[in-house]
Amino acid sequence: MSSKIPFPYTQADANWWVNEGAKCGIIKAIEVDGQCVGCIGVIPGEFEYSRSGEIGYWLSQQYWGQGIITQAIELITKEVFESTNLNRIHAAVFAGNVGSMSALLKNGFNNEAILKKAIYKNGHYLDSHVFSVLKQSNCSN
Repeated sequence: MSSKIPFPYTQADANWWVNEGAKCGIIKAIEVDGQCVGCIGVIPGEFEYSRSGEIGYWLSQQYWGQGIITQAIELITKEVFESTNLNRIHAAVFAGNVGSMSALLKNGFNNEAILKKAIYKNGHYLDSHVFSVLKQSNCSN
């Protein structure tokens, strides 16, 4: 998980997310049986990257492996391409996160690059796998 998400996650962190963080880009809660179990969003780039957005998501571990993220990626990708001027959505995935890589591939994302030792977390270097999908290559468009 990205270091952007504080650990431990406090009530103050949650309040900041609701009041500020979730207001950038297209952000959606992931619900199961009326309970929030995760979040997914696409944040547009700036300047010359204004037609490209970065997708990010998290899901409570007890819901992993059930196809929930795969479906959430499908839905938000379709919404972004239909309702914005974004032409490209990309994701950076930590090496070893096979579930996330699989969910992106199932949604038409391509593995563009592996950035060797691009991530430094908890005293270790990790590769960053970059995935993307273009509007015209998205099956629903």
